[in-house]
Amino acid sequence: MRNISIIIILCLLVIACNTAEKPKKPVNLISKVKMEQVLYDLYLINAAKGVNRKLLEANGLVPEAYILTKHQIDSAQFAKSNTYYAFNTEYYKSIIQKVKARLEKEKVAFVDRQTVEDKAAKKKRDSLDVIKTRKKDSIKKANREKRPDTLAI
Repeated sequence: MRNISIIIILCLLVIACNTAEKPKKPVNLISKVKMEQVLYDLYLINAAKGVNRKLLEANGLVPEAYILTKHQIDSAQFAKSNTYYAFNTEYYKSIIQKVKARLEKEKVAFVDRQTVEDKAAKKKRDSLDVIKTRKKDSIKKANREKRPDTLAI
């Protein structure tokens, strides 16, 4: 009898926990395209906060507020839209995949640009080293030319 009552209680708990209702579509739902842009900007600004938080604070930038103002949405609208899309995992997954692809594309472009800049900086350093070496060689050559005169007795 006791085992049956435990099983019934567990079944009721499972049923009670599984009654999560699908959130209703908000009246001012952010479109998928705009939501993708907002999430992209949020991911970028969060990365920037991780790298140099003091610089953002020194400039008086509140990242989340900046993003919401930039996209002309309010925090409640974003929260409701985010909840709606997150509950519909297929929508959210497609949005996140687009954001991820965009971030990867930007990363590749950044790495390529960084590589070009590094090569240019190395070339400049190498040319400066050549100039310094030439100056040192010309000084040594001038010193060698002077030595025979001063050493002659």
